[in-house]
Amino acid sequence: MRIAMISEHASPLAVLGGVDAGGQNVHVAALSVALAARGHRVTVYTRRDSPALAPVVPLAPGVDVVHVPAGPPAFLPKDDLPPYMPEFGDWLAAHWRLDGIPDVVHAHFWMSGVAALRAARDLPVPVVQTFHALGTVKRRHQGDRDTSPADRIATETSIATEVDLVIATCSDEVNELKRMGISSEKINVVPCGVDTSLFTPLHSADFPTGRQRTAPTLLSVGRLVERKGVDTVIEALTMLPGVELIVAGGPDSSALDADPEAIRLSELATALAVDDRVQLLGRVSHGELPSLMRSCDLVVCTPTYEPFGIVPIEAAACGKAVVGSAVGGLLDTVCDGRTGALVKPNNPAAVADAVRDLLADEERRHRFEVAARLRALTLYDWSSVSAATATAYLSLVQAPRAEVPA
Repeated sequence: MRIAMISEHASPLAVLGGVDAGGQNVHVAALSVALAARGHRVTVYTRRDSPALAPVVPLAPGVDVVHVPAGPPAFLPKDDLPPYMPEFGDWLAAHWRLDGIPDVVHAHFWMSGVAALRAARDLPVPVVQTFHALGTVKRRHQGDRDTSPADRIATETSIATEVDLVIATCSDEVNELKRMGISSEKINVVPCGVDTSLFTPLHSADFPTGRQRTAPTLLSVGRLVERKGVDTVIEALTMLPGVELIVAGGPDSSALDADPEAIRLSELATALAVDDRVQLLGRVSHGELPSLMRSCDLVVCTPTYEPFGIVPIEAAACGKAVVGSAVGGLLDTVCDGRTGALVKPNNPAAVADAVRDLLADEERRHRFEVAARLRALTLYDWSSVSAATATAYLSLVQAPRAEVPA
């Protein structure tokens, strides 16, 4: 198949950990590469956000990244991009008429769905949508702090109604889509994936964190935003004497002193008198993350909400048990009592209890680690995820093709 991936703000070439660069970038890149490895031809279309970008950049054999000229060639926060999605879609339609119509279009995030549906409206091509995050969930948890455009929820409902198939990443998202009025027959669940050849439990040199660790160590990975729940883990440290916390995420280490969120977390640790046991690393590259995970005793992932969350399955692939919040995608990715422990969000005492129990029972923790790795290999390896995605595509692809309107 010829597959068109639309990822308007999350380029697979982007540096992870920056503003608006995270799990979606990894997902689009890895899924595209895995589909190409299965013999498909994949083109990823993302917005041109710099005049220095080449029009087409090869990502891997069988995968190209095309930079679409929609809006100014400069970085814009993703919430500022909706006005440029019609232009994005019109460019795609014109491009496909000249270059050949893909067999299937897969849009990632709601704004990509706007562009994809506009591009495909007069073309015989099915459109698949993955939202990655839903506005209803964001609005529920952030309230007045939600910076999304006012019409996001209505637009997402319209997109889910119009596309041929919605690929949800977890059961919690399915329930949310049903509450939006989307029929379960139109939804297919395919989780996000993990590179199980990179994220492994095999021994390697410890990640150089700048301190010699002999105490039990927890690891939190993610952007330094309040909803990720690092605050909760820092507060839990007050009930875990001798336990240390490493936080990976945010800007480069050289910029942490000027970062508002890093400053806020540092001040919280100081106020709680645990600052000597908290280390903010700043951004850690994707390639360095596995060794960092292997060097810790437990991974903690305690967001207030999380549409899917890639960290728990990366930890599982490294053979690490997870203490996580019982929210969103973590309800699927962490098996409570089998690969880790799930606790109520915003509950430092519950986090402390779960951490204490797992640190005290090494045999139980080892069972969790083995089960986590096996589950990652079975359910979340990109070969499995890409196979399920390709099967979903094939259910929509029909032949012979209708004639393209002039």
